[in-house]
Amino acid sequence: MEVLSIKNLTVKFDSQTVIENLNLSVEWGENLAVIGPNGSGKTVLLKALLGIIRYSGEVHWASGVKIGYVPQKIDADRYLPVNLLDLMKAKSEILRLDKKETKSVLETAEISHKVLSTPVGHLSGGQFQRALIAFALLGSPNVILFDEPTASLDQLSEERIYELVSNLQKKRDITVLLVSHDLSVVSQYATKVLCLNKERICYGTPAEALRPEILDELYGRHQKYYQHGDHKHSSNK
Repeated sequence: MEVLSIKNLTVKFDSQTVIENLNLSVEWGENLAVIGPNGSGKTVLLKALLGIIRYSGEVHWASGVKIGYVPQKIDADRYLPVNLLDLMKAKSEILRLDKKETKSVLETAEISHKVLSTPVGHLSGGQFQRALIAFALLGSPNVILFDEPTASLDQLSEERIYELVSNLQKKRDITVLLVSHDLSVVSQYATKVLCLNKERICYGTPAEALRPEILDELYGRHQKYYQHGDHKHSSNK
């Protein structure tokens, strides 16, 4: 069954077209990875699906969908006297959640008491990403949108975050839409891949979408695209 249906989605800023006539459907339980070069519209797509920006076309979410969102980055003031516990309590009160749910979310995201009580501006990159994931999990979403959740992390922290995302999907039966720059991670975790470069270049399984000729068309034959394994950039010449 479809959790999301997109028909003729087009996003323009003034005279610039960022996404044009995108058609796509996502099934319940899938892990859809969105890949493409910088400026291809990946983040714009997520914001359109969330209704944050204006678009033309149709975006239809299935009945009963509860969406969580993990942004790529939030700049936290190091002098802001707010910790994750403060933020979790505030959201829990707004949603009128039981304390047991907050505790369960923190355990799922593997948030320690030390991280919970540390001012958000003093958290490491990996700790902060886990905090954002925990915050998004409040309210028991069944769909989570991740916008490059490991873009500024080192390799070890990156691997742990992607393992957490994978475990969330399995244990909580969450449908995942993941923007990623890392093709090896996409190959490992995604069930479907959308190749985006202002329009849809391809859509299919990782085996279908990550073929060299597709990547050449997506990124440009002489452009480099990111492979996680040895943290080097590789390209087809």
